[in-house]
Amino acid sequence: MHFQQLLKDYLQLHGYWVLFVGTFLEGEAILIMAGFLAFQGYLNVTGVIFTSWAGSFLGDQCYFYLGRFKGKSLLRRFHSIARKFREALHLIEKYGSFVAFISRYTYGFRIVLPIILGITSLAPRKFFWINLLSALSWAVVFSLAGYLFGKSAALVLDDVGKYEQYLMLILVGFIMMAWCFHAYHAFKLKGPARQRLARMRALRNARKTNP
Repeated sequence: MHFQQLLKDYLQLHGYWVLFVGTFLEGEAILIMAGFLAFQGYLNVTGVIFTSWAGSFLGDQCYFYLGRFKGKSLLRRFHSIARKFREALHLIEKYGSFVAFISRYTYGFRIVLPIILGITSLAPRKFFWINLLSALSWAVVFSLAGYLFGKSAALVLDDVGKYEQYLMLILVGFIMMAWCFHAYHAFKLKGPARQRLARMRALRNARKTNP
């Protein structure tokens, strides 16, 4: 009980700042955890939603303007951004400005897409409003996912507090499984591209050895 009180006091003092920084940078995992902690009473669920909304919104605004003013130099300097540039352009051509709304829901493009949108001709004012609504929906969905996880556990367990540590581990396990699933899915989708690249390298090597 003493440890739980210390943890509660610490989170009430610093939890929102940690959540803000986490959602500014990336954040689904930390937001789900914050939602569960809100159910446990360590944080306020409304505070979690508004803090993550602000962090996510301001993060993507920074990435957008980073792309607007430094996008071309970033493409030359960072190969990871350059590799995803063509895929991101394909998404933009297919879905238009709606990509600005779904960018934070896309695995592997969470930070890259706002940067690339900043390089395009998308108006900053339009991105502002789309980003504002997208950040709100994202904050509500993932914070309530953690909150409802706790609520579901309360329907099964008499005292959730007794099993709090185990529930946290289970929640972390679910998040890791989801991350692994997305990573494997992305790896499988890139299979044809890897095969084409391997064939091109083999053909290039064959030409070098047989001039």
